Amino acid sequence: MASKQEMIKEMLEMQKKFSAYEQANGVDPEEYFTPKAGSEFDGYRAKYQELANKVVDLAHEEAGSQR
Repeated sequence: MASKQEMIKEMLEMQKKFSAYEQANGVDPEEYFTPKAGSEFDGYRAKYQELANKVVDLAHEEAGSQR
């Protein structure tokens, strides 16, 4: 499993790529929320959410707290 810092770095890279794409091409909500297979955003939201959940879980584990 990747460390919390590695996951945060990956999330930041994903955000950077998304922002660059959006600035160059614009993003239609349909393209973002229901992307076509093979598109730039295919799997993006699921991957980002998965990473975010893991980071939150690790942070709670470190703090000794629960969600």
